Amino acid sequence: LAFLTDDIYGLCQRLMDAGVTINRPPRDGHMAFVRSPDNVSIELLQKGDALPPAEPWAQMENTGHW
Repeated sequence: LAFLTDDIYGLCQRLMDAGVTINRPPRDGHMAFVRSPDNVSIELLQKGDALPPAEPWAQMENTGHW
């Protein structure tokens, strides 16, 4: 399952603020992975070109699996 977003960094921050674990952070400004409450892997993709690398995402480690 995958979703396009206009701002992958903003979406990941909102998800983290809501208690969602970012399993694969958007280090490249293009792609991230989270898991749904029922353990489905969800890919988040930046719409259009990748955003420039930004902190804290650029240095964030993977958590769990996707």
